[in-house]
Amino acid sequence: MERQSTYTATATIDERGILTGWSDGARRLLGYESPAVIGRPAAGLLATDPAAARRTLAGQGRWHGTVPLRHQDGRRLELNVLAHRRTSGTGRTDWLVVSAVTDRPQPPRGDPLEEWTFLQSPFPLAVFGPDLRLLRANRRLEDALALPEAAMRGLRLAHIVPGTASEEAERSMRAALESGRPQEARGRLGADLARTLALTPLKDADGRVRAVCLSLPPPDPGAAGPRRPAGEADGRAATTADQVLAAQELGKATVPRLADAMTVDLLDPPRSGPGGPPPGQVVLRRAALRADPGGGPARGTCVGEAVVCPAGSPPARCLATARPLLYDTAEPGIAEWAALDPCAGWLRASGTRFLLAVPLLTGDGPLGVALFGRTPGREPFGPQDVRLAEEFAAKAAACVEQARAEAPPRAPAPLPHGLPPHPPPGQAALEIATRWLPAATGTGPGGDWFDVIPLSGARVALVVGDVVGHGIRVSATVGRLRTAVRTLADVDLPPDELLTHLDDLVLRLAADEGSADPAAESAGGIGTTCLYAVYDPVSRRCGAARAGHPPPAVVTPDGTVRFLDVPAGPPLGMGGPPFETVETELPEGSLLALCTNGPSGARDHALGRALERVPEEPASSLDSVCDRVLAELLGHRPEDDTALLLARTRALHGDRVACWELDNEPTVVSRVRRYVDEQLSAWDLEEATFTTELIASELVTNALRYGRPPIRLRLLRPGTGLICEVYDAGGSTPHMRRARIFDEGGRGLLLVAQLAERWGTRHERTGKTVWAEQSLTAL
Repeated sequence: MERQSTYTATATIDERGILTGWSDGARRLLGYESPAVIGRPAAGLLATDPAAARRTLAGQGRWHGTVPLRHQDGRRLELNVLAHRRTSGTGRTDWLVVSAVTDRPQPPRGDPLEEWTFLQSPFPLAVFGPDLRLLRANRRLEDALALPEAAMRGLRLAHIVPGTASEEAERSMRAALESGRPQEARGRLGADLARTLALTPLKDADGRVRAVCLSLPPPDPGAAGPRRPAGEADGRAATTADQVLAAQELGKATVPRLADAMTVDLLDPPRSGPGGPPPGQVVLRRAALRADPGGGPARGTCVGEAVVCPAGSPPARCLATARPLLYDTAEPGIAEWAALDPCAGWLRASGTRFLLAVPLLTGDGPLGVALFGRTPGREPFGPQDVRLAEEFAAKAAACVEQARAEAPPRAPAPLPHGLPPHPPPGQAALEIATRWLPAATGTGPGGDWFDVIPLSGARVALVVGDVVGHGIRVSATVGRLRTAVRTLADVDLPPDELLTHLDDLVLRLAADEGSADPAAESAGGIGTTCLYAVYDPVSRRCGAARAGHPPPAVVTPDGTVRFLDVPAGPPLGMGGPPFETVETELPEGSLLALCTNGPSGARDHALGRALERVPEEPASSLDSVCDRVLAELLGHRPEDDTALLLARTRALHGDRVACWELDNEPTVVSRVRRYVDEQLSAWDLEEATFTTELIASELVTNALRYGRPPIRLRLLRPGTGLICEVYDAGGSTPHMRRARIFDEGGRGLLLVAQLAERWGTRHERTGKTVWAEQSLTAL
């Protein structure tokens, strides 16, 4: 029977922050009965700022530390808690929060030699009491789990490492306690491979079982290469063929000899072939995390968890350049990354001042990156340190490559996804940041995609979609849909009409595939979801329509987070009611968030929660915000691809827009030239006056001849472009035609096409706008 002085308080919290589980231990600890807290926000129990707690947990897969909680009677309690992010087979994510409550004294320490043997054993060791609660843990176990003994003391193994393997190990521990005979159990600790755990009963002088020792013996020698003398640059990192253990051996070889703390992060999924990682963020998997034993266990992103490194961060730069890089964490850019990025938590915990990033390179390209940190008490890294670090990293890379070569055959690597590796096109209406994270499973290229398309009149279209399934057929469908969207966007169709044409295309693709291959796995994109939005920086209005896709989220400058009320519409190819465009006005500086992946409700809550913190960090770049939002959405590698597009709105103010209502008479053309001349002089663009006068006069002349009043002229100056637009209420579309020698007309649009960088016609609900755009950089 469990002692009354020792118990465990547990609670579960869903991804919305709502309490879904409350143990009897939690009731004893905080005084709340289960019905009083289940279904309520967990933040109500905190005696601190909930936003700070959300920031702390952002992107974490596990966290431990002291949390101030409020007892039912109003008392403030400082509790040591351990929190695990868990994901079910259905993709549902929640947090398991545990806290051990005990007044049991620490077990007496033995002979110093025995203590040294236990603490410095090369194998992970832990001692559990008769109630299966942890009493002692040595340093190798702390390293393996990336947890200090203090965070685990008083907890059962199933709470330290949740999972069925731990529950089975506990049953074997109970058998060892009851029988007095050693037992074995299959399990894994931290990033170690699943191996046999040895469970040894510990007996007193009278032969009574007092505790059980859990140990992780070394792996089968046949699975590892020959060991070499410790301390040699090529020995430590080459002691095993297992890639994770090789990374951890690199840590033991370099801390504290070379650095006070270090990490090794491997590219995830494993890459092959020459070249560095794709531009933008880099997805890695933490393989080693180590700090000087004299300074306590290392803390930060746990071993085995995903690490999303933003573009420009030291790991991303190191992999992109494929050479060692030196940093001072006091530098503003590095300091911001070290302070805000969850994967840099070890820098803060170790007090690192000087940082050395070294790539793990092989003949086929980079495998990952090793980061070495020194505290202010040591000298900065010098050339000799860099050479030594490169030597260690090269040996570790060879071991990792060997382990991958000896691994069981894997499915062929998936084909590259159809998303563009290049940055979004230049435009002045929106500041853009995008991320795409492939699925953790090797199921081939997925169907998540996005695009940013500049339109006429300085407007910009944002599109995000998700084709059902994975594989080559899906990748081909993504390419067809993306090309179709760009083609339809070029003719400036409203969002609802564009989706209607796209729906017809999906039906035709499905019919073509069905007739060509009745057994085809793909349905030509049927069931595809898509969201298409257009933002106008002059009116600051955004129009959007969606085909079964989740609506976009908006964060206004005052911090309000909401989802645009856009009618869902059916997925493409499914039939049903027509699509509908909804327009809304967005204040300048608003943030639009479009994403894919996950059930709508769960994703909306997670996205809304991540966006709530955006106003708290106004100085952050949009790339940094994008990384933090992605970390909030994904505490682990997703089971499906995930695309995220963030856009911060800009406004084209009156000093960059000029508009005139024109009379419907031929003499107005001369006034148009004067309007253009005066406006371009005010904008200091006299060098563009002659060309713009010709374009404007030709467009106005066509509107007078073939259009209907009212007629309007508008000049726009967005960024490095100059746009001339002429609106009339007529519905006819102008076309270029070949003028014969003696024809008096027919050369106007040909002249416009020669003078402008691009031109076109935009049809509106009533009337049309003919526009022509010039590049000021070419003048």
